[in-house]
Amino acid sequence: MVEREGEQQETLDERSPLTAAELVNPVRDALEAGDRDRIAALAGELRAPDLADLIELLDGDSRVRLIEALGERFDPEVFSELDETVRDQLSEALPNEVLARAVRELDTDDAAYLLQNLEEADKQEILAQLDSSDRTALERNLEYPEETAGRIMQSDFVAVPPFWTVGRVIDYMRDTEDLPETFSEIFVVDPTFRVLGAVELSRLLRTKRDVRIETLMDPDRHVVLATADQETVARQFSRYDLMSAPVVDENNRLVGVVTVDDVVEVIQDEAEEDMKALAGVGDETLADTVYWTARSRVPWLIVNLGTAMLASWVIQQFDGTIEQMVALAILMPIVASIGGNAGTQTMTVTVRALATSKLGRSNARRIITREFFVGIVNGLILSTIMAGVVFLWFGSGPLGAVIAAAIVINLIAAALAGILIPLAMNRYELDPAPASGVFVTMVTDVVGFFAFLGLAAIWLL
Repeated sequence: MVEREGEQQETLDERSPLTAAELVNPVRDALEAGDRDRIAALAGELRAPDLADLIELLDGDSRVRLIEALGERFDPEVFSELDETVRDQLSEALPNEVLARAVRELDTDDAAYLLQNLEEADKQEILAQLDSSDRTALERNLEYPEETAGRIMQSDFVAVPPFWTVGRVIDYMRDTEDLPETFSEIFVVDPTFRVLGAVELSRLLRTKRDVRIETLMDPDRHVVLATADQETVARQFSRYDLMSAPVVDENNRLVGVVTVDDVVEVIQDEAEEDMKALAGVGDETLADTVYWTARSRVPWLIVNLGTAMLASWVIQQFDGTIEQMVALAILMPIVASIGGNAGTQTMTVTVRALATSKLGRSNARRIITREFFVGIVNGLILSTIMAGVVFLWFGSGPLGAVIAAAIVINLIAAALAGILIPLAMNRYELDPAPASGVFVTMVTDVVGFFAFLGLAAIWLL
């Protein structure tokens, strides 16, 4: 019996930890019962990303009660893992004392995101509880606009003059307490704090103590302006395989450092933003209310309603033709659907290429020509297949020829619309992601219906 209990305990210990979804109901029950010990047992040892997932799955009131119940066990790093909407809701609902403790432990970029949407009075109350150096660094981050390098930079870095030796730098890092917890590079600056170069820690540790830093430093640094767009910074990291980059102000003075972990988040956020924009849902998240979700979706649905009415008007112009040949009504959706899918393919590739600066004036003509011929090739392939299907289905060769010609025309139009519409919007500094889909669909519907019904009216009736 004892052996069985031991075997059972060993099996239980080897089980995988419960996922956030599996913890929701037990945690909710423990919150309702006010059982802090049970809450600590269930959620107290979760890592920050897992606890963030659990918090997002709970409702608003339960989120606050869970954080308060965990007390000192709550890891402030959770705030950097939360969805932006949930994080803003919590920053408004939690006591300022809890937020102040979190701000003291977070990196300056994550702390800035936590405070950015608070009321000014609450923000100042939290800042007043910080040390002067931490407060100054955080206020500097908050001065820069959102989605800039200044907002995602960390204000903690190691900077030394060029005449120091390796030994002096090592002693400085050992004796100084307010250095960053983790860093991979040491920046070399002049007396006005302008960046002269950088030294990787691995190279520093392999060099003898009496060697001067200026002989080790790499002067070719990719310096980032604090007001630069974060997406531009992310592209530089990706292009040059950077691990970190110094951030300078308008006077070229070093004010912070952007690290690769922050850039990875930017890349993920920008990709997700483009994907959502292509679907016309804006900055929507699962934590948004019904009102905000509907408000973000309805504008482009209204525009889409207008374009659909235009396509219906085109169909109305051929109502007599459709009455004489019912097969046309059966086959119309095929032409429009194929064109819509082809246009979406081209548009998706184009919008992403524009977002990553891989499509511009220098290669636009070549890419447009390529898409034109892709439309012809795909049109010929699909039209041949569809002509055979129509002949077997309706026993009409002329009808097959009509739909084949309409498919070729519509796929060419889809390819051109899929690239020209985003290019035109980008030319006039409009975001091509949210609007392109609606107008590309309009083009493929109108051209598809007009080509199919128009050719049918000419050749078949």
